[in-house]
Amino acid sequence: MEANRKILVFVDLPAGELDETGKGLLSYGARLAKILGFSWGAVIPVPPVAEAQEEFGRYGTPSVTLLDGGAELLDLPAHLGSALAALVSETGATLLLLPHNDLGATLAPVAAAKLGSALMTETNSVKNLGSAVELSRQVLGVRLAETRSWDAEQPLVMTVPTRLLSQVLLPSVKPAVPELFVYELNSAPEGATAKVTVRIPPDPQTVDLVDAEVIFSAGKGCDPATFGQLKELCSLLNVSCGVTRPVYDLGYTGFERMVGQTGRTVTPRLYVALGISGSMHHVGGIKDSRRIVSVNLDPKAPIFPNSDEGFVADVKEILPRLIDRAKTAVGGAA
Repeated sequence: MEANRKILVFVDLPAGELDETGKGLLSYGARLAKILGFSWGAVIPVPPVAEAQEEFGRYGTPSVTLLDGGAELLDLPAHLGSALAALVSETGATLLLLPHNDLGATLAPVAAAKLGSALMTETNSVKNLGSAVELSRQVLGVRLAETRSWDAEQPLVMTVPTRLLSQVLLPSVKPAVPELFVYELNSAPEGATAKVTVRIPPDPQTVDLVDAEVIFSAGKGCDPATFGQLKELCSLLNVSCGVTRPVYDLGYTGFERMVGQTGRTVTPRLYVALGISGSMHHVGGIKDSRRIVSVNLDPKAPIFPNSDEGFVADVKEILPRLIDRAKTAVGGAA
């Protein structure tokens, strides 16, 4: 691959700050540039706060391009996607990288359509084969892998699932002082288009477990009364509730709450397993969680070797105490 080819990494900077997704994208961009032998840089729609500017440097970001007027375009995704496409064309960038979240998944097809380029969403593997680049993603849930070849000649718009983004600083990447650029839009947005009028945060009680940040799950160690306490705890803490296959089979809750390879494969930042023994099917569905904490009465339960922290205890005794602590924390009656 030619070193003069460039990757543009889109980082939306909520409130001007670099969040976990943004840091993960910078780390991914640095790794991808190394794999492909490309140069790379970030593109942002809003000016960064001072701390964010330092973070860009920590991840070795060579350059940062600010979209002039980009803040107004965040509520007009069709126009923001067009602006990104124009920047790709004018800079001669080869690859536009976005997160596969609500914003990135909306912008990616718009930018690809404007560029007339290829589009690869939810990419989970990139390999440099020398003569071409091999891109893979999972389809039909996680049952099949789709692999495509890209010649790196024509522009490509690519999204990466946020669950795959790690904030790890590569040892080979040295901190840098990014070169700052401002990209002025040639014209103001015109024409009718969809506009974001309000952003409603997801409700942990109803959000798809695939997108949940924190999940407390019940296993066979929970009886109906204990499961009721777990739901109360989840409500107090405003986190999502999940169950194992045996608990679903007992009819405690619907299929959409079942965690595991035969249910929902999840990647929360915190997964709490309560009374879960840890079958391979369940562990397979939670193994990519950032942190797993388990409570089980059996010290030899297979869930423990797969946990970051494990506690040998009876969930029937633990849950009432957790509820009392949660009520105190949120200001309710203990």
